[in-house]
Amino acid sequence: MRLEICKSLISLTLQNPSHLHKTPIPYSIPLSFFSSKPKKSKPTVTVLDYLINQHQFSPESALKASSVITYLKRPEEADFMLSFLKESGFSKSHIEEVVKRVPRVLTANLANSIKPKIQIFQDLGFKADDIAEIVSADPWILTRSADNRLEPSILVLKTILGSNAEVIRVLKVTGWFLKHDLERTMMPNIEFLKGCGISSTQIVKYLFNFPRFFLHKPESILRFVKTVEEMGFDRKSKMFLAAIRTVSSMTRENWELKLKLFRSLGFSENDILVVFRRVPQVFSVSERKIKEVTELLFSAWNIDISYIVQHPELLICSVEHRLKPRLRVFEILEKENVLKKKPGLTTFCKITNKTFLEKYVLPYSKEIAELNVASGGL
Repeated sequence: MRLEICKSLISLTLQNPSHLHKTPIPYSIPLSFFSSKPKKSKPTVTVLDYLINQHQFSPESALKASSVITYLKRPEEADFMLSFLKESGFSKSHIEEVVKRVPRVLTANLANSIKPKIQIFQDLGFKADDIAEIVSADPWILTRSADNRLEPSILVLKTILGSNAEVIRVLKVTGWFLKHDLERTMMPNIEFLKGCGISSTQIVKYLFNFPRFFLHKPESILRFVKTVEEMGFDRKSKMFLAAIRTVSSMTRENWELKLKLFRSLGFSENDILVVFRRVPQVFSVSERKIKEVTELLFSAWNIDISYIVQHPELLICSVEHRLKPRLRVFEILEKENVLKKKPGLTTFCKITNKTFLEKYVLPYSKEIAELNVASGGL
């Protein structure tokens, strides 16, 4: 009987063997898993290798750029970008500076983002090498809106300064001007200051020396002028603009600290006002320096507060590079009794280095031989 059962099983196996080899599937697997083709990853290159090996950037510039962008998915687009800058008059050093400071220019849209900005400069009459100088000095220019910010700001500067040459000169130092809405800040501020009697020449000078001053909100400039006038300033004073600029640079807290310092040194309220009216820039000097200069002059020249009030410009002089070396020379010359007439302190400290050497050092080189390094710090 057992033999018959075994024969029957063998017979069934021979007739349909597949059912014995079917592997059970515990869960279903989507057909797409097998049928879809594996996606090919797009080739990428490291920014470091790309800049050094393909475009001969310095390791320093390449490392700086690669710290912001590690890989380039489409290096050919970066090629187009760098080629365009080169064709537009950018030297290798210009291009390195741009990429080092704004690495994302490598992945920017050339047609829509970069070309229109270069075109604006070209249309306004700027030469290729000047454009390269301006942009490399502040590459963030390439990230700003062409129509809404860049062109209007350039036109405002040209209106104020009068020529492309002057615009170029200011933008090489302060390219960040172009990220501000100059029509709403600089232009109304300058018109207001002109209305206060300040000359265009003085305004342009301050534009180069204190550019951020002109970017205050117009209502702030109005407040600064009011503050200065309340301290007795005449609009006709040549120091009027200097006073406004000084007030604009100080917080209320810093102003109070300066007043407290002057009082502690023995200056009266009127003395402080006189100092400010004569040389407003003194209030931009640090408390430490004001104290150091005052104490040095008191001890070395035997003067009192009234003299400093009459000549507050002395408080701006460098202690280490102007006052101490010159006072040391005077001390030696007076000790050797070689001066026919004692010079005035302001003259002694304010004259140029060249004049000081010719008048007080070279003629008495023997007497001041012991001061062998004095002339180097005068």
